Amino acid sequence: MQTVQAAPTDRAADRATDQPTISVRGLWKIFGPAEAKIAGSPLLELTNAEFRLRTGSTIAVRDVSFDVRPGEVFVVMGLSGSGKSTLVRCMTRLIEPSLGEVLLDGEDIRAADIQRLRELRRRRFSMVFQHFGLLPHRRVIDNVAFGLELRGEPREERHARARQMCELVGLTTHMDSYPDQLSGGQQQRVGLARALAVDPEVMFFDEPFSALDPLIRRDMQNEVIRLHDEVGKTMVFITHDLAEALKLGDHIVIMRDGRIVQSGRPEELVGAPADDYVADFVQDVAKANVLTLRWVMRDARPDDALDGPVFPPTTIIRNAVHAATSTEKPLRIVEDGHIVGVVDRRQILESIAGAEAHE
Repeated sequence: MQTVQAAPTDRAADRATDQPTISVRGLWKIFGPAEAKIAGSPLLELTNAEFRLRTGSTIAVRDVSFDVRPGEVFVVMGLSGSGKSTLVRCMTRLIEPSLGEVLLDGEDIRAADIQRLRELRRRRFSMVFQHFGLLPHRRVIDNVAFGLELRGEPREERHARARQMCELVGLTTHMDSYPDQLSGGQQQRVGLARALAVDPEVMFFDEPFSALDPLIRRDMQNEVIRLHDEVGKTMVFITHDLAEALKLGDHIVIMRDGRIVQSGRPEELVGAPADDYVADFVQDVAKANVLTLRWVMRDARPDDALDGPVFPPTTIIRNAVHAATSTEKPLRIVEDGHIVGVVDRRQILESIAGAEAHE
């Protein structure tokens, strides 16, 4: 099996007490004639199949709530038909939600009029989709600067910003090219640069790499990680691919039939799946590449030698292998200056053996 590398789990740890950038509260999306009269209806308690039979309408998103923290890569994952793409479109009001709230720094996006919504899209958040949506008759630099042009910024200033973004995503030598002269991966880089050019607070990605071949897709995932590390944007990323979710996500929610079935950090989903559906998703994951030392540590015993190597509990198990195999002493797991547990060499080796059995 392909090795899955989890996103570093401490990227979000220091932000745990921050106020959320985005709060979604009780969000519903219903397609069909029932939408106009559904608020407070007992019909909402029906299953999706029963609701469709009774009303001729479809529940695409069902009572979804979550918070996205500042600077977090928040991944929404699910199979086709799970509601994930409808959800992100509701969050940006490309599709109007039926019920609920979407708050951006406390401002209810659903209450925004057309002028305010346009302002939010131009200045506060940007979107990157699977289909690049590039303007074929414009050069790369003009495509990247397009959002700034819509904001009315002078040509010289927007081109200067566009050049910076092209350099950031590795398109320096392609600024004067046209989209049809670029590969798929290069076109998606243009989309990334265009989204970054407006300096948004939040970036939304709706399966942006699904159409790319595996090698280019991996490169683009690495590019998103690099860009996140450099510019620190809050990102909401939609995908159907578990490996992609685990690689990118600080926090992941898994959707099924419009609902969230589990929400948590990558290691929480892999180490403690909420139900059989999630367990099926993660059963082939190489757990040593995802789980942290917190998941395998034990309490220290009186006979433990407590002078072994020190690691934080957020360390991915595989990253502690060299230290564990270089000493007979247990690893000391230290948090806030205190030993919170130890990890034996045997525990590390068992975890690695389980991971290699899945690869």
